[in-house]
Amino acid sequence: MADTRPDYEAFYNAFKPADLSAEFDGSFTTGLNTCTECVDRHPANAIAARYERADGTADEMTFGELKESTSRFANLLTSHGVLPGDRVAALLPRGPELLTVIFGALRAGAVYQPLFTAFGPKAIAQRLGGSHAKVVVTDATNRPKLNDVENSPLIVTIDASDEDDLDFAAALGGQSNTFDAVLRQAEDQMLMMFTSGTTGPPKGVAVPHAALPSFLAYMRYGIDLQPADSFWNIADPGWAYGLYYAVIGPLISGNATILIDGAFSLERTCDVVRKYNVTNFAGAPTAYRMMIADGETVPDAIRGRLRVASSAGEPLNPEVMRWFDEKLNCPLHDHYGQTEVAMMLLNHHALKHPIRPGSAGFPMPGWSLAVVNDDGVEVADGEQGVLAIHRSKSLLMFFAGYEGREGQDWVGDYYLTGDSVEKNDDGSYSFVGRNDDLISTAGYRVGPFDVESCLLEHEAVLESGVVGKPDAERGHIVKAFIVLHGGQNASDELSEELRLHVRTRLGGHAYPREIAFVSELPKTPSGKIQRFMLRDQA
Repeated sequence: MADTRPDYEAFYNAFKPADLSAEFDGSFTTGLNTCTECVDRHPANAIAARYERADGTADEMTFGELKESTSRFANLLTSHGVLPGDRVAALLPRGPELLTVIFGALRAGAVYQPLFTAFGPKAIAQRLGGSHAKVVVTDATNRPKLNDVENSPLIVTIDASDEDDLDFAAALGGQSNTFDAVLRQAEDQMLMMFTSGTTGPPKGVAVPHAALPSFLAYMRYGIDLQPADSFWNIADPGWAYGLYYAVIGPLISGNATILIDGAFSLERTCDVVRKYNVTNFAGAPTAYRMMIADGETVPDAIRGRLRVASSAGEPLNPEVMRWFDEKLNCPLHDHYGQTEVAMMLLNHHALKHPIRPGSAGFPMPGWSLAVVNDDGVEVADGEQGVLAIHRSKSLLMFFAGYEGREGQDWVGDYYLTGDSVEKNDDGSYSFVGRNDDLISTAGYRVGPFDVESCLLEHEAVLESGVVGKPDAERGHIVKAFIVLHGGQNASDELSEELRLHVRTRLGGHAYPREIAFVSELPKTPSGKIQRFMLRDQA
């Protein structure tokens, strides 16, 4: 069959962001509302979401039903003094209530902040404190994690039992089901995200409404989401890839999203693909590696069902791509992005260009990329350097700098991603490695500082150094090197106690799967831990 996709180079050169912006009901110069664009402008009887709860019960939600529920939630927020620009957080599993909170907050002109449900109390308190959220919505399962949050915002709980909480259903039931969406400007904040660093607490990333054309561009050119597709992005909306592209991306395109609560399993994944006739699939490399490890179960169950599949979160191994093509008759492409700037370096499904196994692909239309040294000087093709975004030439660029220090994170006209890459002779970019110490594990990015700080809370720990150790299934696992206080003895029991401590306080995605007790940590003369030496040991 002839390949009728547009040629990448010609399309890239002719691309105009205004062509995407013109598709929105609102205006990026006079005002728009994300809830209007994602919910109100689509047919009321069309399906917005198909969802399954952890207990297996399933249902669906139309755009009309979502419009009503978001209107009720917007009215609830305003009745409690939430103003445009205020932050509203959710600590909720994947389900209709989560969509109601996200788009209800945006309808009211507020800023939505996600909280990953695997976070422990420390990580939650850190982010709520950093955002100054006015309201947080949760459920009975996650509610205890908020008990120790100082200066807690108003808590709205599904099936509330605490007399100080608002009950979600009862509170919404008393509100009107109509609410005129508050218009916002392109530069106004839409989402409040957080990303982890290596030398301090998580950094705030305020995402403006100007990001919407970039989200749409990725769904269209990278994901190749088509009207007839049944789309499933398995990423959790508590993180950027899930929020941007499992919630906002498909709904802004008018497609239904699929939300499956509960832990990932191959059996359930195959069941969902068959049940909902999934044709367009997205996830992290961990999921794909697990499919391969299971042998023929997955191919026998879903062969020929998927039209395209996409991977993001960490580099995709070429063998995984070949397996997907041979066993499932489906192209699997690697995509690259960051919380700060979203997806912008892709092997595009909708555009025709060479696919170089192991490379991250080509710049998405609307983005201008380069490879530079630490001083912001471009290096020659084939030489390693830092992947940089040329800000003035990237027409879809929306990142203004980290919260509280906007405009201070540039090197000349470049934003440096912190990832080392090489530009190939065909114009594609190949990922080399992290330029900092973030750990990419099972599709999640973990900051060593967070884990180290959590370990130091334990009375037995004097010092800790945390790095990523390569792992065939997860990409990397978290490994901790620990110096104990005098009088403390290393043991398997203490290792398990420390793992449980981090898992409980910080989250199930971040605990150290391996612990090594050492007499001292390698450090610089100024006292900073030399994690590269620990990585060598790991």
